[in-house]
Amino acid sequence: MRSRRIHRNRSVPSRGRGTSDAVTYADAIAALEQRSNYERSGRLTSPSRDRIEALMDVMAQPQRAYPSMHITGTVGKTTTAHVATEALRAAGLSVGTYVSPHVGSVRERILFDGRMIDEEEFETAWDELTPYLELVDQKGEQPVTWFEATTALAFVFFAEKSIDVAVIEVGMGGTWDATNVIDASVAVFTPIAVDHADILGATPATIAREKAGIVKPNAIVYTVAQEQAVADVLRARCDEVGAEIRAEPMAFELESASLAFGGQNLNFRIERERYRDVFMPMFGEHAARDAVLGAAAARSMLGEATLEHEVILEAFGNVRVPGRLEVVHRQPLVVLDGAHNGVSAQALAAAMPASFRYERLTIVVSAMADKDLDAIVAPLAPLADMVIVTANESPRAARALDLAERVRVHGGDVQVAETVADALARAIERSGEADAVLVTGSLYTVGEARDRFL
Repeated sequence: MRSRRIHRNRSVPSRGRGTSDAVTYADAIAALEQRSNYERSGRLTSPSRDRIEALMDVMAQPQRAYPSMHITGTVGKTTTAHVATEALRAAGLSVGTYVSPHVGSVRERILFDGRMIDEEEFETAWDELTPYLELVDQKGEQPVTWFEATTALAFVFFAEKSIDVAVIEVGMGGTWDATNVIDASVAVFTPIAVDHADILGATPATIAREKAGIVKPNAIVYTVAQEQAVADVLRARCDEVGAEIRAEPMAFELESASLAFGGQNLNFRIERERYRDVFMPMFGEHAARDAVLGAAAARSMLGEATLEHEVILEAFGNVRVPGRLEVVHRQPLVVLDGAHNGVSAQALAAAMPASFRYERLTIVVSAMADKDLDAIVAPLAPLADMVIVTANESPRAARALDLAERVRVHGGDVQVAETVADALARAIERSGEADAVLVTGSLYTVGEARDRFL
């Protein structure tokens, strides 16, 4: 299905480009930043689709102008989304991709054919969106949030670009996420574990019930192997709405991953098709599994057409995901990874020694105060010769002293630095050419460190 332009509601005044009140990119960003995902009390805004649904109603449902894939889970969503995008692009489709969070710029969240939205395109989409935001703000009890506005902007941009298909990553959860106004024909589940427990629930099964809300009637559902309680929830949802579930390892499987220069070589299967010696410029077996999941889901979006080996080679070779075992410097090796919960920290702890060679490792950590700090620190501290803790610039950052206490509990040597920049400088200063520095704990932390190199 080809997409259409937005049909403007006659009750909404025009603010098109070329008028005296046309916005600049700086104006658009400033206006977006005035919105918040948090209430005045500091708590995350209560989950609700009322505002985004009202916004889509007055805009004539731009998110339904193209078929969509919807991706949820606790870890690995962004890598899965990028691989699915590249597979669809390599097969000849025009793709809009929406991911979160971003590392440096909000524009990283919104991609058209693999490139992020540029400043002028952002201006135009924001100008198109603004009167509708104002209308919904006036009618509702609470203004449209930052994430809802950004999601709506992506839908507008994709509709204007006449994409063939959208790959949409949830922000948090599933049922009540702002992205769940799409009617996705393919739903994708990466590993589900406990994160955002105060909002989503305290057990994987409870969280799975929230995430399973993205499964629509007659959809095809792809999922990695999940713990039994989670698998039962997903299967029950599929039975309820008449969706077909295709699970690892029956429908797809990573058969092997071996270290290669600049990434890894993969062997995997999707249904009966086997792919050999596929290079992906990313590290970590967990990323490889995410990649195979994304490719399997892309195949389904193509109407079950076989993905030729050349298509897979091109797709996997083009995958780039900032802040996920990303190498930004050598001698010493500096690796950035936004691991922000126990599951991602465990995967990172396994991937570092498996993917890189180094004599000593210094870890720089800053995490958010609302995260399980023990779960992040426990698998990582034993790997390090030294852990340097700090606080990133987010108001939600945990105190460095609280992190230091957790590191000591888990047997690590620890130092405290005032800022991420200070911690990174100290880590590099103490490292020799054969050593490594890992920056982790949050994508906010990674973003601040990334600015030092890129």
